[in-house]
Amino acid sequence: MEKMVTLSMKEQKRLHIIMEYLAGRITGSEAAIELGLSLRQLRRIVAAYRKEGVAAVAHGNRGRPSTRAIDPEWRERILLLARTQYQDYNDTHFTDKLEEKHDIIISRSTVRRLRRSIGQGSPRKRRPPRHRSRRERRARSGDLLQLDGSPHPWLEDRGPQLNLIAAIDDATGELVFAIFREQEDSAGYFELMKQISISHGLPLSVYTDGHTIFRSPKEKSLTIADELEGKEPQSQFERLLEELGIRNIPASSPQAKGRVERLFGTLQDRLVKELREAGATTLEEANQALLDYIPRFNARFQVSPQDPVPAYRAWPDDYDRDDFFCFKHHRTVKNDNTISFAGNQLQIPPGPNRICYARARVDVHQNLDGSLAILYKGQSLTVFQPANPDQPVRVMKFTPANPYQPLDEQPSLKPNPTPIKKQRKPYKPPPDHPWRHSFIRPKQHALEDG
Repeated sequence: MEKMVTLSMKEQKRLHIIMEYLAGRITGSEAAIELGLSLRQLRRIVAAYRKEGVAAVAHGNRGRPSTRAIDPEWRERILLLARTQYQDYNDTHFTDKLEEKHDIIISRSTVRRLRRSIGQGSPRKRRPPRHRSRRERRARSGDLLQLDGSPHPWLEDRGPQLNLIAAIDDATGELVFAIFREQEDSAGYFELMKQISISHGLPLSVYTDGHTIFRSPKEKSLTIADELEGKEPQSQFERLLEELGIRNIPASSPQAKGRVERLFGTLQDRLVKELREAGATTLEEANQALLDYIPRFNARFQVSPQDPVPAYRAWPDDYDRDDFFCFKHHRTVKNDNTISFAGNQLQIPPGPNRICYARARVDVHQNLDGSLAILYKGQSLTVFQPANPDQPVRVMKFTPANPYQPLDEQPSLKPNPTPIKKQRKPYKPPPDHPWRHSFIRPKQHALEDG
């Protein structure tokens, strides 16, 4: 009984060329060129055709199982994991987890094909793409960092709503540092830049959005002295960047800083599950799990820069970071040697170089741990006390930026009461005071004498 063989279009062309060659209408070299084969290989195929017939033209692996096919046992195991533990993971993340935790090395395309075979699509809903011109990456790491914050239910229903503040390197895609905060605030960005200066150095520039943390509101008014000096309104973060010599580049749209926006898209998918696996329920636990995850994220997504020499500037050894990474406020000392700060009256005692500081301009440094320092002409007046310890207390509200330190160990501003204003006693001149003399009386005496 003859065996039925179905030939593809390519195989039918091959059979046609072989028949033309056997009929003598074309030479062997012409047939080999037409089929894209060597003359020797053509002769092997012709010999097989004479022996086996049309079946020799068909591919030899037809009807055989592929040697690259996935093992049926592995297939069932992958599909079981896809239906249960990793149901809401995307294809790439699921592929990484199979290798990381289950020792199953498989391509993402195979994982995608298996999941689609059971009707399981990607959990991420993508919008239709729009045409945009691509901006090339910076050549060196540290040349440009993109900063932003992302409010998201990072702990799902296990804990409070948190805000992730992160910095990504434009040249390498490295997650340089990230920190969870209760809200997107200046203290969080100060802590972010401080940790980057410790681990990497100072970048040349940062890319930020139009948040008032990065730009002072336009309606903010300046003092007359600042206007005379030509100063512009600055936020605390702008002042920090200026002191550190870091250029701030404002972005006019979210697409302009697309790298950090895509970072949050990835983290809102992957990091949420990492926090779930770590069992994080509080701010401190979330930050600890985040620190453990950052190296693994960079190992997966970081790329090599065009120029291997980094652009980060090393921190100078003769400068103290606490002198920069703090909130700075200017105050004028009152006549009673007190200053007002955050609803508190702070008394400045006599110093070794100056007994009275009345009308003097001082700087108040509010550190990230909540403590205060008062400086006069660069010299720290470290000893200051409440102006009136017998009065009720008004405490300054300030959240420390270090989430890794237990709350009961974090220093805070000691409560300082508001002093009572002294009532001035009216001045009563003595009887012989010139104010008590009449201005008409001397004139009357002059008339009598005349």
